Amino acid sequence: MSEQRLPAEWEPQDAVLLTWPHKNSDWKDLLDEVVPLYEALAAVIVDYADLVIVTPADEVATVRARLETMKVPSEDVHLYPVPSNDTWARDHGPITVGTPNGPKLLDFQFNGWGRKHPHQLDNAVTLTLHQSGAFPGATLEAQNWVLEGGSIEVDGRGTLLTTSACLLNPNRNPDLSREEVEARLKTAFGVRKINWLNHGYLAGDDTDSHIDTLARLCPNDTIAYMQCDDPDDEHFEELQAMEAELKALTNADGQAYRLVPLPWPGAVFSDDDESRRLPATYANFLIINNAVLVPQYDRLTDEDALEQVSNAFPGYDILGIPCHTLIEQGGSLHCITMQIPEGVLYQHD
Repeated sequence: MSEQRLPAEWEPQDAVLLTWPHKNSDWKDLLDEVVPLYEALAAVIVDYADLVIVTPADEVATVRARLETMKVPSEDVHLYPVPSNDTWARDHGPITVGTPNGPKLLDFQFNGWGRKHPHQLDNAVTLTLHQSGAFPGATLEAQNWVLEGGSIEVDGRGTLLTTSACLLNPNRNPDLSREEVEARLKTAFGVRKINWLNHGYLAGDDTDSHIDTLARLCPNDTIAYMQCDDPDDEHFEELQAMEAELKALTNADGQAYRLVPLPWPGAVFSDDDESRRLPATYANFLIINNAVLVPQYDRLTDEDALEQVSNAFPGYDILGIPCHTLIEQGGSLHCITMQIPEGVLYQHD
């Protein structure tokens, strides 16, 4: 049994990592829309946790000044001049496990979701941050295989949820069998059971079906998941099949899950290309200490999504964050963030 354990996302956090959009990223044509979104998100996050922000060196002063203008407390914001290709912190940020000797950052290889996009700078972000003293309470361990944070969900009690379309894709770790991937997951994250979903996808998603766009583990043996109730939608059969898989799952202790379906927003298209469908999903919510931030897409289903997430997280603050601009580049709220668990930034009693 591994001595390492990956905490559930609803366990205590010190901070959230953001990689700020900049002119040399894919956001270059959308900066006027996406930067205000990041600023508004930062202002919400600091009510619940600190922020660690990665931004190009020539942008540090600008980002700091803009956040101060928005009354974001400077003592809660830790800015680091680190180059990046893009902004998907969930996939190039550290995955932090607890060990008998304290927190440890696992620095997995990031290959641009199967070499689809430039990634060399992103792949170096975690190491550069650690070398810059961003995570004083944690050690770092490099991993020699490809894994993105958005491709796994854990409950902190022995169970991991993922998709075979992503983790077994030959564009990630072609030399590893399913059994070898399972063994590595169990060692890295201290889990006893891997639940694989073989169905489910979103049009417009280029991550090969990251689990955090489809189904999320929640407290009290609950799974919130995207449910498609429109027989005419291209996703209907796949998401119905995924729902059937979820109903059959049990956790590492053999207990069945309480399932909370999230509403289907219908087809959402790009502002610039009305034929390009975007991967709108309410499953891509962010959990920060006592709050859950839920993507909103200016759809009639937005309010229902807030209500259902509240059902999965009783007692939490449930806040909607406009995310239409984010999905123009294929991801949403969870994709642009990475939680930094308790003890990584600060010593706790």
